[in-house]
Amino acid sequence: MPPRQALQIAQERELDLVEVAPNAKPPVCRILDFGKYQYEQAKRERQARKAQKQVEVKEVRLRPKTGEHDTEVRLRHARKFLESGAKVKVRVRFRGREIRHPEVAREILADFAKQLADVGEIETHPNMEGRSLLMILAPK
Repeated sequence: MPPRQALQIAQERELDLVEVAPNAKPPVCRILDFGKYQYEQAKRERQARKAQKQVEVKEVRLRPKTGEHDTEVRLRHARKFLESGAKVKVRVRFRGREIRHPEVAREILADFAKQLADVGEIETHPNMEGRSLLMILAPK
């Protein structure tokens, strides 16, 4: 129908004429309560956001001189995080002149990833970020 006629019908019913599909030939319009339409659309969006699963990222910090026992503790924490479905960011922080030997940190991260291979996989390989070497592990 012509737009004027549709607008007149909408005014008689005290509703709004809303263009639903502007790219269609001819454009598609509806007669509805626009406030109610907006409210229902926002409600659908909230429900969709609530249904999404947020991926949590947990962090485990180490140093090049971290002892064997402390590394094992961090390994157990990381394993628990991966089993619960969270990603794990493993960070080896350098202090002072330790930064001159990044190969030590790369070995630590490689060993860490190897020991967690049964529950996680490397998502981001070790790379320098400021004064730390960073690697991200994702659950399998």
